[in-house]
Amino acid sequence: MFDVHREEIEWGGRTLTLETGKIARQADGAVFAKYGDTSVLATVVAAKEPKLGLDFLPLTVHYQEKFYAAGKIPGGYFKREGRPTEKETLVSRLIDRPIRPLFADGWRCDTQIIVTVLSHDLENDPDILAMVATSAALTLSGAPFMGPIGGARVGYVDGDYVLNPTIDQMPESDLDLVVAGTGDAVLMVESEAKELSEEAMLGAVMYGHAAFQPVIDAIIRLAERAAKAPRELTVADTSQIDAKVAEVVADDLAKAYQIAGKTERQEAVAALKEKVLAALAPTDAEAEEGYDPQAVSGAFKSLEKKIVRNSILDTGGRIDGRDLKTVRPIEAEVGLLPRAHGSALFTRGETQALVVATLGTGEDEQFVDALQGTYKEHFLLHYNFPPYSVGETGRFMGPGRREIGHGKLAWRAIHPVLPDRLNFPYTLRAVSEVTESNGSSSMATVCGTSLALMDAGVPLSRPVAGIAMGLILEGDRHAVLSDILGDEDHLGDMDFKVAGTSDGVTSLQMDIKIAGITEEIMKVALAQARDGRMHILNEMANALAESRPELGEHAPRIEVMSIPVDKIRDVIGSGGKVIREIVEKTGAKVNVEDDGTIHIASADGKSIKAAKDWITSIVAEPEVGAIYRGKVVKVVDFGAFVNFFGSRDGLVHISQLSRGRPEKVTDVVKEGDEVYVKLIGVDDRGKVRLSMKVVDQEGVEEVGAGEAA
Repeated sequence: MFDVHREEIEWGGRTLTLETGKIARQADGAVFAKYGDTSVLATVVAAKEPKLGLDFLPLTVHYQEKFYAAGKIPGGYFKREGRPTEKETLVSRLIDRPIRPLFADGWRCDTQIIVTVLSHDLENDPDILAMVATSAALTLSGAPFMGPIGGARVGYVDGDYVLNPTIDQMPESDLDLVVAGTGDAVLMVESEAKELSEEAMLGAVMYGHAAFQPVIDAIIRLAERAAKAPRELTVADTSQIDAKVAEVVADDLAKAYQIAGKTERQEAVAALKEKVLAALAPTDAEAEEGYDPQAVSGAFKSLEKKIVRNSILDTGGRIDGRDLKTVRPIEAEVGLLPRAHGSALFTRGETQALVVATLGTGEDEQFVDALQGTYKEHFLLHYNFPPYSVGETGRFMGPGRREIGHGKLAWRAIHPVLPDRLNFPYTLRAVSEVTESNGSSSMATVCGTSLALMDAGVPLSRPVAGIAMGLILEGDRHAVLSDILGDEDHLGDMDFKVAGTSDGVTSLQMDIKIAGITEEIMKVALAQARDGRMHILNEMANALAESRPELGEHAPRIEVMSIPVDKIRDVIGSGGKVIREIVEKTGAKVNVEDDGTIHIASADGKSIKAAKDWITSIVAEPEVGAIYRGKVVKVVDFGAFVNFFGSRDGLVHISQLSRGRPEKVTDVVKEGDEVYVKLIGVDDRGKVRLSMKVVDQEGVEEVGAGEAA
């Protein structure tokens, strides 16, 4: 019934299995992959006919995690998986980025990839396995995919690279790097690092590239037995229309790309596009001949690319007049928003980010329901890219894949320099509003976030800056560009983003639009990026060189105290009654951890002290022989009960009220009186004995100590 083909290899100390022919047989390509006890199913389906009117590759990648994979039931009311989580979105992008450049030019058939996590052993993260399974499924599908690719995670522990470290090993690693590529070159890098050198980062990339070569070989062996016949792809000859378009606008287009301002340049280019469409694809019904408007637009785009790339390679000059290494002018400002805890406006050329930092308490932590369990996240970075930032109108919706991906890149850049949670017990949220964009708004977000957090008084170990590098590669000629413009990103071959401090790299992300780049080009790009990063850090220092010594005026203050675990119940009270009363009466936020750690937060120091004193009175034990101020809460024939220590009451026997035994208790005290008492003992049943007669009620000092018994 089944025609099953399987490949198995030992990889990174675990067995990797790729199997096809048993599950999802109606898909064009389907691979069940297993690594350790983590398993995924990757499927590929491509439409039979191309979509008309498209000038791009209609590829979608969906990575989905099923909670049953870890033996869990989803939280929430509906108890089923809903919208994609941040992790699912990020892994979908991780898979998409290295495979997209390897589809043949002109492929316009809808292509959908779905990767489902079926089992998770809580040791091996499914993301690398999902990428490998996708590569195998594509290679088997018959689609014009110029793969296969391989992928690997690289850790760095005690100075040594580690292939595919387990989830438990990752906290010990100074690096979390994912690399993907073909047998010859690297296509994609995504990483977070604890201020590693450029040499260490490059070494990690090349280590990962060498490590996944056996995976590529295994996919090829599987494809030799199980791959479908290649789909036919006919690419139209565009040489004639290319020549016509160049004849009409080539000279004027070259001049348009010498305009430094983005808006003016775009207007000039748009006018030339209208001109060439009118000349070669007239809409007049009486026109006798003309070309397809889509074909004319495609030829115009090819001409743009050719003009910009050749200009850079031939002259070393760029669209805005800079040389290859110069960074655009930078303006940095902090403290713009008076009520915000921290704020910064970072402008680099025509790219600008307004970043606002907010400090919160433990109540503000984000709970993340993941396959490996629920955990709390205390650092949040949200990136927004409104349409007005590029002078356009558009749909105004929630964050999409781009916003989530760029926000996570900036998060990875900042995360390694954050203070230890124990020493700085705040929940941190940074929001980047991209107000202008012309190239690398994610790196502007890194710079702005660093400044905003320092403005809020968050003690970063060092400021962080980021820069985006580009590449133009034609045959043996290449040029590496620092701080690329939007057009240079769009028309170039590489988007290489590096963030870090003066001491090292904290994040590196690379995407290649061609079949890959060499180690030598990466080495040049890293060195050039380091010079640019140092320049940006110097410019940022003009606004703020280090974190402010004090928190912002409106930021909450947090004090930490610790109580015995067996006292937690007393502080919380039945149904939370006690802690609610503390919060309501003092105005402070109180968060109690399971280990007895208590965070008390308020913008008012008096509120913090009041809450702290209240909690101390609940958990502390009164000392025998100490004098306390108390309040008479009940009078009986044989004495008075005094509330003297938090909620603790004790009895002042009638014989201990005053010198000489009074006839009635009410001759000395009545309910509501404030008195000073000495704790003289606690009996075996926990009954507390107090004395007033040995305390001078005026001078609040002990007298006649020997009289208490």
